[in-house]
Amino acid sequence: MSIFWALLRRELASFFLSLTGYVLIAAVTLVIGSSFVMLIRNLGTDPVSMPVTELFFNSLMYWLVVILMTPAITMRLFAQEKASGTFETLMTTQVSDVQVVAAKFLAALTFYVVTWLPSLGSLLLVQRWTHQPRLDGGMLASLYLGIFLSGGLFLAIGCLASSMTRSQMVSAVVSLAVGVLLFTLAYMAQVMPVTGLSVADPLLYFNLFKQMEDFTRGVVDTQVVIFYLSATGFFLFLTLRVVESRRWK
Repeated sequence: MSIFWALLRRELASFFLSLTGYVLIAAVTLVIGSSFVMLIRNLGTDPVSMPVTELFFNSLMYWLVVILMTPAITMRLFAQEKASGTFETLMTTQVSDVQVVAAKFLAALTFYVVTWLPSLGSLLLVQRWTHQPRLDGGMLASLYLGIFLSGGLFLAIGCLASSMTRSQMVSAVVSLAVGVLLFTLAYMAQVMPVTGLSVADPLLYFNLFKQMEDFTRGVVDTQVVIFYLSATGFFLFLTLRVVESRRWK
């Protein structure tokens, strides 16, 4: 267990002790902050029918940030070490493949969560200056659960992409392409009519827009949670298999 924590601290240090990590946090905060400024200007002081949490996080802007941010976070996890030759050295030590994958994924997930923390302050400012109803603690918890689960899925995809190449750019492009594919499936599930045996029925599991809408309203569907956890676990399993295959090359 001590080896795992050492690996986790090493990965966290690569995010929080480098200029790149803080540039990414600043960029995401700037985009989120600008979006909330636009919300304040558009809302004025008139109350709205929907929760403040839904105004931004149930929008295309949120998914744009996630789709672009997660490849930037994950592209270096495996690819950079492979390019520098340190990955082969790491894999010859007394460390398991599961520990390596888990440490890198948890470090990326932790950094992802930190990048969204400033959004809580933005929500409070919007609620304060637009005189909206007081934010509910349960609704906030549901919102950030949705952010956590959706981010975990896209980060797991990025981990798989990074584990398959030595090029950070290739990793980012592949991760972005899969993210856009999921976004497209979500759009199809959103616009296609659903009937008894419609082809759209399986797409309902990929309706990320509707799922996030529920989270922003304080609704937590256990089926959605299971879907995100299962999909994230699937991509992490594939990442593990890729890492394991390198031991025998």
